[in-house]
Amino acid sequence: MRSVDLLIEKINVLQLWESSLTLQRGEFLKVKGSVDTRLYFVESGCLRVFLMPEEEELTIRFAYQNNLFVALDSFISEAPSDLYIQAIKKTKLRVMSKSAFTRLLNSEADAAHWWRDILEVLVFQQFERETDLLISSPAERYRRVLARSPQLFQEVPHKYIASYLRMTPETLSRLKKS
Repeated sequence: MRSVDLLIEKINVLQLWESSLTLQRGEFLKVKGSVDTRLYFVESGCLRVFLMPEEEELTIRFAYQNNLFVALDSFISEAPSDLYIQAIKKTKLRVMSKSAFTRLLNSEADAAHWWRDILEVLVFQQFERETDLLISSPAERYRRVLARSPQLFQEVPHKYIASYLRMTPETLSRLKKS
């Protein structure tokens, strides 16, 4: 079983979720300049994380059903960040405060271990993505994301996938056809 599944199971068994939240399609969970230190479980739906330097949206991550999610920079630093987080479709979330989550990690060694595993996977995925963006062709980036995250193409509009892959929607469309 994956560490993320074990951690979710532990949180569920201990009934640590403090509230629920439903976002409608297009609604923001977080906007630039805000602080968000909550931990989320995506019950249904999908979120996208993006930056918006000038007028261009740059998608950097997605959060899918049955996964944990945090605005990691703000969660760690407890400071405002440049990230936007938006529901791609109607999204239901369970919510836990950072203080409750920290208490869990301090009191349950296995939970702390699983959280460390999750963060290590996240760092490795981010390294792979940065490397891909720097040295891989658009076709290679498309093939890798398709192999690694096939659900992306069922859950997310192509304009956001194209932004994530740093290509135009037209280029993505051509790659999908070939």
